[in-house]
Amino acid sequence: MMKKFSLIAACCDNGGIGVNQKLPWRLKNEMNYFNRITTITTSGGEGGDDGKRNAVIMGRKTWFSIPDKFRPLRDRVNLVVSRQLDGKIPIECDGVYASVESAIEGASSMDSVDRIFIVGGEKIYQESLQFPQCYRIYLTRIHAHFDCDTFFPKFDENLFQEITSDQVPQGVQEENGLKYTFHLYERKET
Repeated sequence: MMKKFSLIAACCDNGGIGVNQKLPWRLKNEMNYFNRITTITTSGGEGGDDGKRNAVIMGRKTWFSIPDKFRPLRDRVNLVVSRQLDGKIPIECDGVYASVESAIEGASSMDSVDRIFIVGGEKIYQESLQFPQCYRIYLTRIHAHFDCDTFFPKFDENLFQEITSDQVPQGVQEENGLKYTFHLYERKET
């Protein structure tokens, strides 16, 4: 059985999310937001206050794009989707799966996992949007144009409506001369 899950990403005006397997911007507060959202469990605990942690699912390239000192992402269950690793688990991650579907199902079956987040990259996001269990999209929109080689996929805004949450700051944020806004979309009830 597959639990509901969320996508979380930051993209610039042209939809770009990365270039040469790196983020094209440095926004400490936006990164802190990512860490907070993906760490806090539904009971409000951070990193296991209630005995559970959130899972973050990412592709192999995203995994290896995280600087060594930040890998694995602390206080979260780190799962990697890769056909190239052929089931070989990098010592720091919690599991390798051959498909997005099997990774989500794997995280869903773990008693220690509360919420599930898809954290990249482009192909993993594209595939994840196809599942009806994809119910939230946390999307930071960077109000600038960057040359990128990976992009956040367009999603059907008839299926997802923007909502507000106490966890998502409102209004325009500014850092290092860049303006950005946090958005939260939720799948409409059918």
